[in-house]
Amino acid sequence: MSLTSSRRARTALVGAACCLLALTGCSNGGDTNASGTTPAATATVPAASSAVPGEVRIVIDNFTFSPADLKVSPGAKVTVVNQDSAPHTVTATGDKAFDTGTIAAGATGTFTAPSTPGSYAYLCTIHPSMKGTLTVT
Repeated sequence: MSLTSSRRARTALVGAACCLLALTGCSNGGDTNASGTTPAATATVPAASSAVPGEVRIVIDNFTFSPADLKVSPGAKVTVVNQDSAPHTVTATGDKAFDTGTIAAGATGTFTAPSTPGSYAYLCTIHPSMKGTLTVT
């Protein structure tokens, strides 16, 4: 085998390996649920940023509220999904208009938005650097 043939074969092998790696990175490994979506897509909770009839959500992930600034209707039910490995709270500051209590890691809690329109600052009482604002309109 000549030196040129050896280089071509090696180049072809490297190219094939790169293509295989690229395709593998794009694959979900066949891990889909009944709706045909991947579990990651199913677990993703939409971060509502405006008043939505019915249920709205705050997701806690990586010690961050998402969305940190949420607009809701008076009396809306707000579900809080804790995707962190640590417990958290969603507690209004000032007059304590709402408080989820402690939400364990991987658990979900709820609270009812105040019936009075206004802007309500909130935080995690366990991790006070975690902050957000609930605006009732």
